[in-house]
Formats: sequence, structure tokens, C-alpha cells
Amino acid sequence: MSAEPGREPRPAPADPYRARRRRLADWLVEQGLEAAVLADFEGLRNASVRYLTGHPMDALLVLAASGEALLVPWDVSLAERRARVEEILPYTRFGRSLAQALKELLPARGLSRVELSAAFPHPLVRELAAALPGIRLECRDDGFDEHVAELRAIKDEAELEALRAACRLTDELAEAAGERLAGGWCPSETELALFLEAEARSRGAEGMAFETLAAGPKRSFAIHAFPPYTAAPFGAKGFSILDFGVCWEGYRSDVTLTVIRGPLSARQERMRETVTAAYGRALAQVKPFADPRGIATDIDRFLEEAGFPMPHGLGHGIGLEAHEAPYLSTRRAAPPPLLQPGMVVTIEPGVYDPEAGGIRLENDVLITADGHEVLTRARLLAMEA
Repeated sequence: MSAEPGREPRPAPADPYRARRRRLADWLVEQGLEAAVLADFEGLRNASVRYLTGHPMDALLVLAASGEALLVPWDVSLAERRARVEEILPYTRFGRSLAQALKELLPARGLSRVELSAAFPHPLVRELAAALPGIRLECRDDGFDEHVAELRAIKDEAELEALRAACRLTDELAEAAGERLAGGWCPSETELALFLEAEARSRGAEGMAFETLAAGPKRSFAIHAFPPYTAAPFGAKGFSILDFGVCWEGYRSDVTLTVIRGPLSARQERMRETVTAAYGRALAQVKPFADPRGIATDIDRFLEEAGFPMPHGLGHGIGLEAHEAPYLSTRRAAPPPLLQPGMVVTIEPGVYDPEAGGIRLENDVLITADGHEVLTRARLLAMEA
């Protein structure tokens, strides 16, 4: 993907959804298309439906080149409350059949040149082609979905407001958990994870951004512990990793803090020093027009030379999904776009050892016109032995 050099975060109008659809409608016209079709149902999730309409889940969306949106939700009452679109029709009217809905809706609106979301599986595309013989359908990897991803990578002001709220709440929860742990609380991994979720929901969050990962010293060696949390103790001697985030109006935070309780071995001390240095080194490089792959390459090399090769990417974009463009990684084939103002990414170096455990530090970072702003305050939490 590419982004226009120097592009700033887009201001949010009174109805940001209409403005987002307008930009995509212009693209449809340029492509000689009359509409795009995307869907967000169980087994076919697509957060772009919420990005373009405000409706949280379970709906078919037909976006016309005029900019008008037709939403076909499973839950009409919810759509009437949440969606900002020109027309709403119940999915039950079409027997909850995607093919039947499009067979009735597209010809009735004179839409004959239509792009399908690339998220549609091949068997579904074949089914739709058979059901719509008079309509020219396109479905391509570098089409509508990629263009939406480019727009979603640079947040507008409405998105940044939701992200900042998610990050503020995340900091509050991390602080509350840290104070309890410092005060002698010795929870199980499960107790900690459920404490965070209960607090998040009681303070207005939709829920957690993803399933919380709480791994005590015996399980922190894994990048993503499995199961995500157990009855094992959290915060005992060694390294305990807590990776969590919250979902606020659809937008997600993602932080990792490591609770450190000594005394540590010499290897554990080196692991702590290495992660701290890697985090600072990476953050110093995060700025407009920086190459995400170049930053990731530098940190991979730094950790390799320190004797702790990192088995995962350095970071990723966040927004309506916990992992989205851009990616700070050396492991992806396609070159990522240069960092642009308005992008929000994670920086999360980590090192892991089967015996010594694992340590990771992750924060959410907004790219600004003149550098960056760290939106969260996760840190390595040293506890008394």
C-alpha cells in the first residue's frame, strides 16, 4: 500500500461515515465501477462495514458510486440505532441469503458493474456469479479492500478520539492492577484477566480488544501463552507478562507490560536491559516517512547481536482491529507504506527463554506531523522480592 507523502490525519466532519464513503465512492468512479459489496457475518468478518456505517456487526453493505449506502443487517433495531446510512433493509427479508439479497437488490438499482470484497471466499464468489449472470462482478486482492485499508491506516479525528479514550482506559486499568500487585495482591492469571475485563466494562468499554494474555513466570516463555490464562500464579519470582487492551466504540488498544520480581539471574538481568534498550531504540526511529520495515530490521539485528533473536514482528497498526496496517515487520512479502501522520502503531520488542521466561514491553504510538506521541504508558513493573 502507499500513502500520499505528508498526508495529515483527516478532520472529522459531523458525519465521518458519509465522508469516508464519499472518498471510496470517488475511487469506484475512477475504477469504472457502480458499487462495492462487502459483508460482516459470522465466518466472514469485515471491520470495514463498521468503518463505513457505524453498524457494529452482522450486515451486508452495498456502497454505490454515488456514495449512498444500503445496509442489510441481521438486527434491524440495532442498525436503526447505530448505523448512519441512507437505507436499511432486513436480512431476513431475503431468507438470510447473501446471494438472494444481491440477486434482488443489484438489478433493482441498476447496478451492473460491481466489485466484491476480496474477503469473500472463492466458493461464495462462484455462487454469486452464478446467481447474478447479468452483472459483471470483480473480486481482486488489490481492489476495494486494499483501498479501504489505505484509508483506515490513517485515522481521522473521530477515530483518534476513540483510540485516545481506549488508551486512557487501558492506562487506568494497568495502573490499578499495578497498584494491587505492589500492595501484595497475588492473583492467579485468571483472576487478573477477569479483574481487567470487569473493570473495563464497568468503565464503559465494549469489552476487551482481544483475549487477555496473562502468563506467570512458568508460562511467560511463550510469545502468546496458551491457554491465554490459567489458575497459575501471576507476579511470582521472575517475569510475568500481561498483554491486553480494551475496545472503545469499536477501536482497540494493545499494550504489554511485564511484572518483574527478583532476585533475577544474570541472564534475566540481560534480558531486561536488552528489551529496555530495544524499545528506546525503536521508539526513537518512529516518525513521519520512516520505513517500518527498516525500523524492524534494525531492531531484529540489534536483538540478534545481543543474543536474543526476536521471534515476532516489532509492531503493527491498530484501530477497528487489533492487528491492521501498517506492519513493522521483516516477515511480510509486500513492502509496507512509509509511516504517515495519523497512523497508530504498536512498538513491542520482546525476548523469550524456555528457562528464564519472557519479557516484553509494548505501547501504542501515534505518528504526528513532527514525530510521534506515545498514547499509552505501559512499562516494566519491578516488584519487591
